[in-house]
Amino acid sequence: MDLSGGRRSTNVEDRRGMRIGRGIVGGGLGTLVIVVIGLLLGVDPGVLVNSTGYEPEPNTTAVQPSAPADDAAKVFVETLVGFTEDTWSEIFREGGGSYRPPTLVLFSGAVESACGFGQAAMGPFYCPPDEKVYLDLSFFQELRDRFQAPGDFAQAYVVAHEVGHHVQHLLHISDKVEAVQQRSSERLANQASVRLELQADCLAGVWANRTERSQQAQAKRFLEVGDLEEALQAASQIGDDKLQMESRGYVVPESFTHGSAEQRMRWFKQGFQSGTVQSCNTFN
Repeated sequence: MDLSGGRRSTNVEDRRGMRIGRGIVGGGLGTLVIVVIGLLLGVDPGVLVNSTGYEPEPNTTAVQPSAPADDAAKVFVETLVGFTEDTWSEIFREGGGSYRPPTLVLFSGAVESACGFGQAAMGPFYCPPDEKVYLDLSFFQELRDRFQAPGDFAQAYVVAHEVGHHVQHLLHISDKVEAVQQRSSERLANQASVRLELQADCLAGVWANRTERSQQAQAKRFLEVGDLEEALQAASQIGDDKLQMESRGYVVPESFTHGSAEQRMRWFKQGFQSGTVQSCNTFN
């Protein structure tokens, strides 16, 4: 992936070096739930956090020196977010709308969000109430080492998926899904969650397609040989079936919340090949 033609977004908030004291320490069933279920992308952190029974206590936040302002990882994320802002602004403008970009929060270990207390073990997540994407950069290493999905475009897919949730929020799709889930059985609520997550995968593909086209129009390149395969590998490795097999030793399709490896790859490819939001109707 060639980011040399991009600009650095100003909508990146660096909270690395800020440590929440007592919230990181502990254990029990609630923590186990976060560690296992939180390996998936795009989870609702509020639901997971509430299961732990943790409530932040006053005066427990210790501040440590922050990371360098221009370290390579931050520059990468800022430039990547810049590409998401430019591409989605163009797509919304074509549809007669206006894109309101999210803020991406970099954190290390644990973080406070409008959705509650979050931990790195949850993986990256999007919080609709504050319209922020939360990312602990250690997930990129886990993506490479544990999930065998290396490469900068695998990382870009992860961020683009969470930005896809923000697009769903702006289009009020998330609200409609939540309303359906509140009056549905657990099985149907899980199915709705899967469709929402697969749509975010598809929107990530749309973003990749449109960004590449925009760069080509300027005689520049965005995607490089092997980039698509990196994203598909990442999508495959974080499918519910593979994660459940790893954590349980067996698969329970009725409990899927994000989709199988095959589904996640297929919907990312759908968005990438079409380049249109309309092609991402996973609810039909």
